Amino acid sequence: MITKHGRSACTSILIGKKASINGSVIIGRNEDCKTAWPKHLKFNPAAICAHSHFSSNDNNFEMDLPDKSYAYSSTPEWTDKYGVFEEDGINEYHVAMSATESAYANGRVLAVDPFDTEKGILEEAMVTCVLPYIKTAREGVERLGKIVTEHGAAEADGILFADPDEAWYLEIGSGHHYVAQRIPDDSYAVVSNQLAIQEVDFTDHLNFIFSPDLQNFVYQNNLWPKDRTFNFREIFGTQDDSDLHYNTPRVWAGQKLLTPSKKKEPQDFYLPFLEKPDRPITIQDAQRVLKDHYQNTPFDLTNKKNSSNATFRPISVATTQESHLLELNGENMIQWLCMGITSQGVYIPFYPQGTKTPAMWDKGTETYSSDSAYWVFKLASVLADRDWGKYGKDLSTTQDNTSKELMQIRHEYDQKLLSVSDREKEIELVDEANEKMANLAVQNYQALIAQLITKQTALSPLSFTMDPNL
Repeated sequence: MITKHGRSACTSILIGKKASINGSVIIGRNEDCKTAWPKHLKFNPAAICAHSHFSSNDNNFEMDLPDKSYAYSSTPEWTDKYGVFEEDGINEYHVAMSATESAYANGRVLAVDPFDTEKGILEEAMVTCVLPYIKTAREGVERLGKIVTEHGAAEADGILFADPDEAWYLEIGSGHHYVAQRIPDDSYAVVSNQLAIQEVDFTDHLNFIFSPDLQNFVYQNNLWPKDRTFNFREIFGTQDDSDLHYNTPRVWAGQKLLTPSKKKEPQDFYLPFLEKPDRPITIQDAQRVLKDHYQNTPFDLTNKKNSSNATFRPISVATTQESHLLELNGENMIQWLCMGITSQGVYIPFYPQGTKTPAMWDKGTETYSSDSAYWVFKLASVLADRDWGKYGKDLSTTQDNTSKELMQIRHEYDQKLLSVSDREKEIELVDEANEKMANLAVQNYQALIAQLITKQTALSPLSFTMDPNL
């Protein structure tokens, strides 16, 4: 088995259509792994391939796939050595998927149903084996659940699904058992590396989907008393010191931003899985959650006063490879994509039905190169990191101006597409818009890089005040 190259530090958000300001269903996640590990953007065409079969490069998981696959977008790794890790995307039937939110199951459960690390499905395979074959979010839950039941799971994960009507969150808690819950239309959820689903209603098939024989498995193995409400988090999850510093504070941060009227503590084990926002959530609010690093609190590590007192792990960290928000509203689909560190980057509102990857968005390896979009944004972060106080204004100005210009381009092309009925013309406009937005973001950050490098030439330790008369 190839050494597992899994993620262990993502943060996710799911938003119901009545909780958002414009009726959109939104799911999103920061994909966290390493500080230098590029992602690419890819548009995968629909295909018909007889006897299609998937074999993992990460372990020995394999399965037959349907002959017909639907078109979908994705953000794969720069290398498939450890697996493809397509991570997120939206398919031609307006179904979005993000996989995965890494989690942890407790030893009591794993003693009787351990993960199959050799042959079970793991993160790297999930989007590839599910998203191209589903027409609704519910179908996505059912397809992945069936795979876990038949092939087993290699790890504890949370998986996000959405379509224009609903969002679902599926959690794998052991080798063959899982629960999925529909996010209520008027609610949202923020999840951070913990099994998060709480009470499960086994009679409510509209809002819950679960592994076969889940209740019997729990009761027969004395994992939970029958006279208590079935609580998936309590039965399958963990409550330890690492949760208090690494996980729960991020949920607290997200809920604090979206529901500030409810006072909570960052180290509360019992923060709710579902919450209602104080006001309708905008896409900028969702981005703000995924950019959060405890700004304006004593836990913000960008404040030099707090740098020696790293109490809580923030949502936005240096190990973020990419961040995505998948927004679905009727016929409108947006794959908001931010390469690198969210708090220092910018979300680009790509059309996921595109067919051409913009220049520089399919390039980049683990070593810096100037022709990679990922590395352009990372270089800007590295330069800004030398002194947030000194260069923060330059960075935020670029972020604000770029975001405004990107939204203007997106709006311009949305209007153009309204009057287009020809499929070829639609794709031509979509590809044109994606290229235009991608180029704008890269060029603006290249200008920022030039500005920061120029300013930092004066920071050499080999500086000496010269006599102007010499």
